[in-house]
Amino acid sequence: MGKLPRPVPWLATGDNFPPLDDAWGSHDPAPGLLAAGAALDVTTLIQAYSRGIFPWYSLGQPPLWWSPDPRMVLQTRYFKLHRSLRKTLAHFRKQPRCEIRFDSAFERVIHACASKPRAGQPGTWIVPDMVQAYTDLHKAGHAHSVEAWIDGELAGGLYCVNLGLMVFGESMFAYQTDASKIALAALVAFCRAHHIAMIDCQQNTRHLASLGAGEISRAEFVSHLAGNVGKTAPLWQFKPVYWNQLLTTGMTDLP
Repeated sequence: MGKLPRPVPWLATGDNFPPLDDAWGSHDPAPGLLAAGAALDVTTLIQAYSRGIFPWYSLGQPPLWWSPDPRMVLQTRYFKLHRSLRKTLAHFRKQPRCEIRFDSAFERVIHACASKPRAGQPGTWIVPDMVQAYTDLHKAGHAHSVEAWIDGELAGGLYCVNLGLMVFGESMFAYQTDASKIALAALVAFCRAHHIAMIDCQQNTRHLASLGAGEISRAEFVSHLAGNVGKTAPLWQFKPVYWNQLLTTGMTDLP
């Protein structure tokens, strides 16, 4: 009989998170699971993200807190600007009817992410309590939406968490083709302009890997986090000039 995993600690509101090394490992039923319980208030979320922990759970479950090893991240200098996306971005930026906005429709963005059908998933992890929690985090100035608008309509976007010079990607959606990729490219351009080297992607997916994301050890991620989370956060405004560096010095075009 295999060794049973250590019990997952139950956190009351206000409790500190356990050490990251206590998270379940690769041979446990849910690798990266660290704790359950606690509240999804702004203070707890900031404490969690500052330590490399994030909530992820389904409807009917208590809050579950994770710190996987390895960690999926997009290092902004390695963003893969495929030839087709480069053409799409070049066209997008030249059209007066197309624009990137930050934080103009955060609640619409998170609700769109929550309602997006996902292959192999019967529901969503962006449950109502999560929607409320990240809306509160947005009102506190720590969660942001990146939005692609076409002809005055929201075409796609994403939302993320920002603490200091750390950005934690959460979820994307698209109503129009490539609109979520445009929003991600805008976020990368913004991060490069403000010397943000890494966007946390949390979980490994084929889609993120195709755009340049890759895994690093939890220790490397936490070390980078510790050196950047306490720095001054940027002003969340998108300037069209941010496209220049991405489109002129992006990685070599790929098919």
